[in-house]
Amino acid sequence: MLKKYLITPGPTAVPEQVLLDMARPMIHHRTPEFEAIFKEARQGLKKVFKTEQEPLILASSGTGAMEAAVVNTLNREDKVLVINGGKFGERWIKICQTYGIEVSTIDLEWGSSVKAEDVKAFLDKNPDTKAVFVQGSETSTTVYHPVKELAAVTKNLPETLLVVDGITSAGVHDTRFDEWGIDILITGSQKAFMLPPGLAFITLSQKAWNMAETSRLPKFYFNLKTELKNQLKNTTAWTAGVSLIIGLKTVIDMMEKEGIDNVFKRHEINAEATRQAVKALGLKLLAKDLPSNAATGCFLPENIDGKAFVKYLRDKCGISLAGGQDHLAGKILRISHLGYHDAFDTITAISAIEMGLLKFGANIELGKGVAAAQKVLMGEMPEI
Repeated sequence: MLKKYLITPGPTAVPEQVLLDMARPMIHHRTPEFEAIFKEARQGLKKVFKTEQEPLILASSGTGAMEAAVVNTLNREDKVLVINGGKFGERWIKICQTYGIEVSTIDLEWGSSVKAEDVKAFLDKNPDTKAVFVQGSETSTTVYHPVKELAAVTKNLPETLLVVDGITSAGVHDTRFDEWGIDILITGSQKAFMLPPGLAFITLSQKAWNMAETSRLPKFYFNLKTELKNQLKNTTAWTAGVSLIIGLKTVIDMMEKEGIDNVFKRHEINAEATRQAVKALGLKLLAKDLPSNAATGCFLPENIDGKAFVKYLRDKCGISLAGGQDHLAGKILRISHLGYHDAFDTITAISAIEMGLLKFGANIELGKGVAAAQKVLMGEMPEI
């Protein structure tokens, strides 16, 4: 028997109750029954994002919401700054350039976080910059960027937006949209929201909505003003992802029962346990500055083929982890602690890595990483 464990930074595991609720008979999306479910889901998103603004639910992947953020607020030849520190920073560049936007970058070594003072220095020299694009959590490098500090830089600039790809940070790190002054926050269903892929969520500040009034870039399906008009009536402009939104309501209920701040704390503790475990095994962390609480990246021993290692754990052991991308392919391992993930998922992942490393000839001591993780996780064990 091969029991499978999905411990990748997206898609993530889906709770049994969510799967059951999504498997119920289909309902029509233009009915009071669906509108009530949709309303509850949207109100729940406000609590996760800590905002009084209106989160919009799109039937797309997170990349669709990234494109929507660009085409709804900017114009051709506008100047923007992209924090380029991984695969998804590169995606911001490609989207902006597709629409004729002039892109400048702060280029980071993979594994490094941007410094808010560097962004401020750039904006002081380039006050005509219309937006700063950044990942909250850069999934390819398992780095967190200092969103709160970046928002403090842009908050009082009336014509400069802070646009945050929160696809693997929203629902993981405490992200205070209103209090911090974020202008656009996006995320996707298949990460912390414990759903299959297919939904994206996007929230705009009043500053961003004001810029939407002067945006002339082409948009039809991703016209957020059209979506807002409809979603304020608890419906969607186009056909809704009905089953996914039913599942989203269940997820929101689960998050509220756990406590939104407890959700953030759970991610933080499992992340720290994982980091301590890989360090105990003598593996070097990829993130140099601010590690993400969504996933931990570490370098594998040089004599181990990372692609073969990931394939072995997945195909022979049932443990799906993630490898590296681009120049890090075959060199690193990325271990998720994201979404439907608890202490014993962390222990499972670490024990599988230990056993796999030993099988591949690494000189490690079995149980050392597990013990390091257990020391962190013991503080969260329930009382007898």
